[in-house]
This record gives sequence, C-alpha cells and structure tokens, in this order.
Amino acid sequence: MKNVIIDQNIQHGQPVIEGTRIPVAVILGALAGGMTFDEIKKEYDVTDEDIRAALRYAAELAADEKVIPLKKTS
Repeated sequence: MKNVIIDQNIQHGQPVIEGTRIPVAVILGALAGGMTFDEIKKEYDVTDEDIRAALRYAAELAADEKVIPLKKTS
C-alpha cells in the first residue's frame, strides 16, 4: 500500500504520493473537478492505489479536524 509522504526536499514539503512528485492536492483537485480515475491515471501517470492513497490522506485529515467555538467578547 502506498502512502502519502511529506519531505521538505520534495515539492517544498507539500504532501505527495510516495515514489512520485505529484502533490496530493493535484489528485484531489482533479477528482473534485470531475476527472475519472482513468483520466487521472493517464494525465499524471499514477495508479488506482496512488489515487486511493490521496483520498485516504484527505479522509484522515477531515476525521482529525476539530472545530473549537470561541466565545464572543464584548
């Protein structure tokens, strides 16, 4: 299973698909823009596993996000 890595020497520390220089944000943006897995694989030379790794990374970030309400002061 491939993972998303963060390395300051690759894409300025942006999360990328392991073994590539493809930022996770590019894959997610392509999916959000309506591209299919097949279109993304052809355009960015990635695999189904790479795309699922990007989705897994996004899901983990969303699951960990917390909203802390702030009290309004006068």
